[in-house]
Amino acid sequence: MKIKYEVGFAFLCLALAPVGSAGAQEATAEARFIDLAGKQSGTAELTQSRSGVLIELEVEGLPPGEWVAFHIHENGTCDPHTGHESAGSHFNPTNAEHGYLVAGGPHAGDMPNLHVGADGVLRAQVFNDMVTLDGTNAIRGKALMIHGGQDDYKTQPTGDAGNRQSCAVIE
Repeated sequence: MKIKYEVGFAFLCLALAPVGSAGAQEATAEARFIDLAGKQSGTAELTQSRSGVLIELEVEGLPPGEWVAFHIHENGTCDPHTGHESAGSHFNPTNAEHGYLVAGGPHAGDMPNLHVGADGVLRAQVFNDMVTLDGTNAIRGKALMIHGGQDDYKTQPTGDAGNRQSCAVIE
């Protein structure tokens, strides 16, 4: 009887282990935001789950009390001298339309608008189920971008989200 209990317990431990391999750690990444002056303005921690990536971020120096757009961009380059244009377009591996409010959207780089606190600090947790850190639709090596205005969720190809304010390479 004791042997059956031990085998059953071992099976239960394997069944509850993260997908991939028994006891494997979660895949994680980090990103450091830089503002238009080239100064570090915040950080993000990214964690792979079974069904997407959780992004936890804190970024300062943003428009107090405003809603701002938050996207994943295709290039892992954040050059403040170009207004962060070096990050390229939105990450869109399936060539979908931009926006939650269009028939052919959203694409993988689309994420919801976020609200900046009265102190100019954005603190948020965002889950994106269309991406992974590594593998299919991988975002490691891409950029996170905060824009100066809201995404209208329909204007092509950017959501009329305003200037790029703060950029972070996912490492």
